[in-house]
Amino acid sequence: MKQKSPFDLFFDEYNEDIPENHFPRDSISAYAAESIVTSETWSDAKPAMNLSSFVTTFTEPESFAVAKDHYLKNYIDHDMYPQLFAMETRMVRWLHQLWNGPEGVEPYGAATIGSSEACMLAGLAHKWNWRKGRQKMGKDGSRPNLVTGANVQIVWEKFMRYFDVEPRIAPLRPGHYRFTSAHLDQLVDENTIAVVAIAGQTFTGEDDAFRAIHNWLDRHHENTGHDIPMHIDGASGGFVNPFLYPDYHWDFRLPRVKSINASGHKFGLVPPGLGWVIFRERSVFDEELMFYVNYLGGEMPTATLNFSRNASTVAYQYYNFIRLGFKGYRDIMLHTLENAQHLRNRLVDSGYFEIMNKTQRIPVVAMTLNGKYTNFNEYDISDKVRERGWVLSAYAMPPDAQSVNSLRIVVRPHLNYNAVEGLADDIIHACKWLHQHGGNATPPKLKDPHKVAPSKC
Repeated sequence: MKQKSPFDLFFDEYNEDIPENHFPRDSISAYAAESIVTSETWSDAKPAMNLSSFVTTFTEPESFAVAKDHYLKNYIDHDMYPQLFAMETRMVRWLHQLWNGPEGVEPYGAATIGSSEACMLAGLAHKWNWRKGRQKMGKDGSRPNLVTGANVQIVWEKFMRYFDVEPRIAPLRPGHYRFTSAHLDQLVDENTIAVVAIAGQTFTGEDDAFRAIHNWLDRHHENTGHDIPMHIDGASGGFVNPFLYPDYHWDFRLPRVKSINASGHKFGLVPPGLGWVIFRERSVFDEELMFYVNYLGGEMPTATLNFSRNASTVAYQYYNFIRLGFKGYRDIMLHTLENAQHLRNRLVDSGYFEIMNKTQRIPVVAMTLNGKYTNFNEYDISDKVRERGWVLSAYAMPPDAQSVNSLRIVVRPHLNYNAVEGLADDIIHACKWLHQHGGNATPPKLKDPHKVAPSKC
């Protein structure tokens, strides 16, 4: 019997049927397993062309090497990896300073798995503080609510549902997609644990009306005695605003802002998933939320929702901070914003689109199709440019602006001018083709739309 060659052996392994409903029974070679995994993802989108996502899809060889050096380390094991913990602690201080935290206080915060965990921790801190305050006054602490806009990211809906907090959601309206102070008199009361405003919202990239909300809460405090904190969800804007708009008061310079989160894996330039939550001072995060464990070695504090995870993203963020510094981040964000403005101008000048984000603060271009084009829609455009490899978001806006569809493009730092030019050409070509031939995409129905809480009156 002829002995099989290494190629024949690999070919036999590679052509093994992968079971759908039971655990694989036999072993195969590492090379064959790697090849199978790779082949099964051939048809997935290229991360660099996925402009539907805010998430970083570019890495320098050196930063990738840093990630590889640390991905087998357990981030939470401070006893075995004390220098990683020292890096995290140092970065907390840096972010507290970057976001203009007050001097003379003890900064406190944590690296998290994305902004979702960061938001959950901030929400819990505010719920805890509100409940303790109610107990101290001898009042009912069983009916907390959180106030935010309908443009809020899904994590806040999760927080409110998972942690039994009543949602109080201010509606949007066509042409106005920011959370302002307009509905606060209907939504805020003595059970409000915090008001959440967004820096760089998901839908249009705009900021909420921080100053107007802050001033309304000041007047509310004077009139009622209810001292309500603000949380700033800076998932996308937290690593843009400090570098491009140093005089813009969106952060801890507003006294009511007690916590801020941001995504290191967005414009913090780290691959997924890394988030940050920073508190105005240590006392905002109640000691009762802290746990101390010793079963990994020495006793260590933990206050995150997740426990074990690899340390690669924390080390990667540290690399970025010391590699780029303030000047490097500023240069990158300026370059990216200029590209976003160029793309915006090309698409608006084409006549096919109307811009939705009137203020181009972060590198996001949000558009709606010009109303004179009725035989295709934003979903058709998204489908058509996918033929060229681009992934763009098309979606309906939240209530009460759900009649408006949006096409959103997140311009990220790895795109150069030529790539942006090519993207604009592909979008305009898609519109020309669809205008001639028509589209057939059906917008999906929203299953669980936001609802505004009824007035207390």
